[in-house]
Amino acid sequence: MAFRSLNRIFAKRMTNEEYIAKYREEDVRRLALKRAPEGVDLKWCLQQIEGWQLARHKLPRWAATEGLWYPARLSMEQCSSEQTADYKRQVVERLLPEGERQRMVDLTGGLGVDFAAMAPLFDEAVYVEILPELRRLAEHNMTMLIEKMRSTALRICADNFPLSIVNYQFIYVDPARRDGAGRKTVGIDDCTPNVLEMQDELLANSKMVMVKLSPMLDISEALRQLHNVCEVHVVSVRGECKELLFVMTKGHSTEPTIHCVNLDSDDEIVVWRMANGKRQKDFSFFHSFNFSFFHFLYEPNSSVLKAGVQDVLTERYPVEKLHPQSNLFVSESLIPHFPGRRFKVTGMSDFSKKGLKELIGDLRQANLTIRNFPTNVASLRRQLKLAEGGDTYLFATTMADGSHAMIRCVKP
Repeated sequence: MAFRSLNRIFAKRMTNEEYIAKYREEDVRRLALKRAPEGVDLKWCLQQIEGWQLARHKLPRWAATEGLWYPARLSMEQCSSEQTADYKRQVVERLLPEGERQRMVDLTGGLGVDFAAMAPLFDEAVYVEILPELRRLAEHNMTMLIEKMRSTALRICADNFPLSIVNYQFIYVDPARRDGAGRKTVGIDDCTPNVLEMQDELLANSKMVMVKLSPMLDISEALRQLHNVCEVHVVSVRGECKELLFVMTKGHSTEPTIHCVNLDSDDEIVVWRMANGKRQKDFSFFHSFNFSFFHFLYEPNSSVLKAGVQDVLTERYPVEKLHPQSNLFVSESLIPHFPGRRFKVTGMSDFSKKGLKELIGDLRQANLTIRNFPTNVASLRRQLKLAEGGDTYLFATTMADGSHAMIRCVKP
């Protein structure tokens, strides 16, 4: 007992900041099992270390800024990435001229990643958040994060901020997509706040409203529910669809433009305009195209597939679709900027034992994809006795004439 008392007396005191700096690279789970030095709030420090470790990959500029405070893990996982926040900033810059950017308000501030990206565009930026803890973090973080803060008047406030007092040029809303029990929700009217109930008031108080919604949401249904939508942005990062952005402008009445974006890749931004209330589509096949001699195969990125505009690719690029339901396209020459994955075809066969044996040969591993094919990847992989990985890509699909085919590819 006396020995423990002496340990406590002579133990080196350490501040929270010193502890975080010293153990920032360590495993949080292991740190939680160790006794903290005197003067250290272990729970707070572990939250900061874990937050910084997540920010290194998702929010690199935040991680490079010393002294920021991070929320609990769930808020870190739910917040936007820097890439998607920067993209929103670009949309605002394009649609709102500099002379029309006096005031903005983020009605669902959260951690403030989107707010920090867009606020410097405006003379006055208002952050609104219902949770006191997140407001406290925002008050600490924002002045360090937002560039040009000297020329931007920043306000942090609770959720009772009266919209009617000030006329805004831009309002941003990212409704919480979880119910009271913490379960994920998708529908607009299941989110908090319910944008459907407040959209007319939002448009009455601004020139432009941007609403971030779940990537699982049906775009056509959302367009039936939301008013004055001028643009829809289907935003993916490295091939994974992350969010849908609906931009609403006062008085807009024509069909919206759909932007399909795959960030952190060499995909170009693809834009389709709605026509007569429906997405333009082309299901026709040019029979003069000889499918026996195509040299390159393409798989559209997730933004294009989510928007449901993949069939317009035959109008934008010199490609043909293998089958109306396959979502695979082919060409005779390489198209470097096709929006999606690109492959060089090295062989093709039917699904006879002889054909597959000749195509696969002594291959022991491959990246296997199934498109419009009557089995799943796991079953086919067992049948072919192929491990996952390697530099070879196999596509099992259905051709235009209804026959099944295996296409072997490599990256061009």
